[in-house]
Amino acid sequence: MVDENGVYTPQETISILKISDSTFRRLIRKGALRSAKIGGQYRILGQHILQLLDPGSPGKAKQADKEVAKAQDRQQ
Repeated sequence: MVDENGVYTPQETISILKISDSTFRRLIRKGALRSAKIGGQYRILGQHILQLLDPGSPGKAKQADKEVAKAQDRQQ
């Protein structure tokens, strides 16, 4: 269970999300998973992990899907 107020290491986050290290880094780089770099190491808040897991939350991927749909509607 993810504590919304908890702070997680990259390895803990990878384990929770069941993703590879490269996927973790890609999510960070694209801004889909918010993090802070403290002393050269990433730390992720539990609430950001939960936002990524919650399909109802407005994330960057969902926003991108909406923008693509709008663009397609304009072209028709």
